[in-house]
Amino acid sequence: MAGGKLSARQKMINLMYLVFIAMLALNMSKEVLSAFGSINDKLARANGSFNDKNTLALNNLTAKAGESEEFAANAKMAQDASSLSNEYYTYLDGLKATLLSDSKDPTDYESMDKSQFLDELFYKGGKVTPDGQEFLDKMDTYRNGMVSLIGDKNKEISDQIKLDFDTGDIKDTEGVTKDYISYHFVGFPSVSSLTKMTQLQNDIKVVENELLSSLLSGGLTKLASYDNYTTLLEQPKGAWISGEQFTGSIALGRKDNATKPSRVELKLDGRTLSESQYETTNGKVTLKVGSGNPGEHKITGTLFYAQDGKEIEVPVEQSFTTIGKPNAATISADKMNVVYRGVVNPMTISMDGVSNNNISASAPGGVLTKVSGSKYEIRPGTGKEIKISVTGKIDGNSYPSSSTFRIKDIPRPTGTMRNDDSGSLKMSREAVGGAPVGATLVDFDFDLTLNVNSFKFKAPGAATVLVQGNKLNTAAKNALKKARRGSIVQIFDIKAKIQGNSGYNLRKISPVLIELTN
Repeated sequence: MAGGKLSARQKMINLMYLVFIAMLALNMSKEVLSAFGSINDKLARANGSFNDKNTLALNNLTAKAGESEEFAANAKMAQDASSLSNEYYTYLDGLKATLLSDSKDPTDYESMDKSQFLDELFYKGGKVTPDGQEFLDKMDTYRNGMVSLIGDKNKEISDQIKLDFDTGDIKDTEGVTKDYISYHFVGFPSVSSLTKMTQLQNDIKVVENELLSSLLSGGLTKLASYDNYTTLLEQPKGAWISGEQFTGSIALGRKDNATKPSRVELKLDGRTLSESQYETTNGKVTLKVGSGNPGEHKITGTLFYAQDGKEIEVPVEQSFTTIGKPNAATISADKMNVVYRGVVNPMTISMDGVSNNNISASAPGGVLTKVSGSKYEIRPGTGKEIKISVTGKIDGNSYPSSSTFRIKDIPRPTGTMRNDDSGSLKMSREAVGGAPVGATLVDFDFDLTLNVNSFKFKAPGAATVLVQGNKLNTAAKNALKKARRGSIVQIFDIKAKIQGNSGYNLRKISPVLIELTN
């Protein structure tokens, strides 16, 4: 196509052919874009969880700063590390917001297939732009600041920071050396760049968490001062019928014989309790008083504990509620506040003061089955809601009640390979050819077994292969052989059924992307 003397028409045809090939290369599948979005969402949730854990650990270290010089030094290091992490994390947040500024829906990942935004923001004329240089400078500042702060305190964490936040040149799979910006962002769809920035934020949170954990541990023992304790009120049930004996217990957070109070001063609704109205066992002060009239009752006073030759006072401020005869049932889903179509939903149906054999329940539009005692199972039918009606009988009197629950379908399953539900894996060619394809319901409260019946397999440079069963067939393996090292193969359009309920139609299963390591 490039040799010999060509006519103007042939040159034009050749040019159109090259443009067409380039368009095909840029037209990344929607499944790939969705997979990047799924990974981005999962990383964002993990970042939120790490943020809560890191805040709690930092608060603990700060609270202990006055207890010893070592705690004070560790608290200072933790606060400085938190400042560095927050500054870099916030910068990345701003960059992500700019990246998504033109998106009508920031979760519509399938539309984020263009690369021009970061290409022009970070890279122009084959050179890194000022904005791109700022990105590199921010990473360098964070890396150097954290390594300098940690020093010789924890070499393992320092080495990890140097590796995760290295802005040096990188050699790609073809052996070509590229600068950091070009290697990670130029030519990539915006959803890929968004996910990479969220991954950087995750690396920040992980590093901070590991540092805080090492500062809290490392041979430092948590000081068990009674000043750090609070009281707990334990009750065998949440409310009491008038005339019953109240048997709640007041205890410290740590319950053992070492926490037994040396002296007790308690009042119930302002009345001082005598020694015959309570007893102390296993660190607990168990009350033996009448539950009183319906309403809230206050327990106040002080528990005294001996420590280092002096008494430590722990204030008591608790309450319990006494109710009259029941007039409404308590109906709750054991697993969640909704019921799911396609599964057996366990439920507890009870009524305060009414024995289980005097309770009847029904659920029109579904199948409600009593298992034993207060335990029931419900299979909802069609519709969006189901009403459960309950009647309890006491001394010949009926007390009707009802509650309405929302009905939801089983959420979208996630495709797996080697039981990995991340959606993006690195595997050897041999492992891909022999590993079973699976499906799972991530973070779903019911343990369901999903059996994969078929899937489609796509390798670069080969046609899509339809596979029956859960492992690559001969045609798929032949397509796999043609794929180069470092290329991405796709497993998508996964079809699966619930074991024991094959009649239920699951939602579309998310795909699996695999980078070949050989």
